[in-house]
Amino acid sequence: MATPLSIQLYTLRDQIAADRDGTLTRLAEIGYRSVEAYDPMADPTGFRKVADALGISVSSTHAYALFSQDAGEVFDAVATIGTDLAIVPGGIEHEEFTTLDGLQRTADLLNGFAEKAASRGIRIGYHNHWWEIEPRFAGRTALEVLATLVAPEVFLEVDTYWAQVGGADVPELLGRLGGKVLALHVKDGPGVRDEPHVAVGAGVIDVPAILAAAPDALRIVELDSCATDVFDAVAASHAYLTALEGRS
Repeated sequence: MATPLSIQLYTLRDQIAADRDGTLTRLAEIGYRSVEAYDPMADPTGFRKVADALGISVSSTHAYALFSQDAGEVFDAVATIGTDLAIVPGGIEHEEFTTLDGLQRTADLLNGFAEKAASRGIRIGYHNHWWEIEPRFAGRTALEVLATLVAPEVFLEVDTYWAQVGGADVPELLGRLGGKVLALHVKDGPGVRDEPHVAVGAGVIDVPAILAAAPDALRIVELDSCATDVFDAVAASHAYLTALEGRS
């Protein structure tokens, strides 16, 4: 991968709330040259200024705000922080992924966001958890069915940890989804719900096999929760993935 390893800033949400600029500085010192934002509406101009000063690019952003705020304002903020990838990370009832009608409604929603985003030069993606993996339709996960229903420009950010928790063989899933997968959330842990995550490479997830199955996808580190010092965990994740993939 030529693109720099990224990190989802939700991993450090408490630290960012207390000291955004200091947290971004520590990430840069660890070696992260790219980040994925989780709330582009939070002072986008100030965020961009700090990121630029630190030499940090923005790979993408989650855009939960699309459910509650004017889409145009959200897309303006996405552009301001410096990315053209806006990802829906939730906000859709879990039950919608248990029926074909629900999946069609979900696709229609994402396609509607994508149509609005296109005029701003922005692409819409969808990020899974386990509830899009567990339901099966003729042997296919709900996420796979959704991938066939969304518009060609709508992409997937596959959370590889939650895909495994949902029962998928993740390398095989990524192979079936193919080019629809633009980004991966790379995380590790015990492989069960409601347990803290650990540094990438320190848990039960077969990270090398997963990354090999989607060699062109963006790599984005994330820990939803962490029982140890989170900066130590994200530093260990960076070191592991840098060594694994021969990154600089």
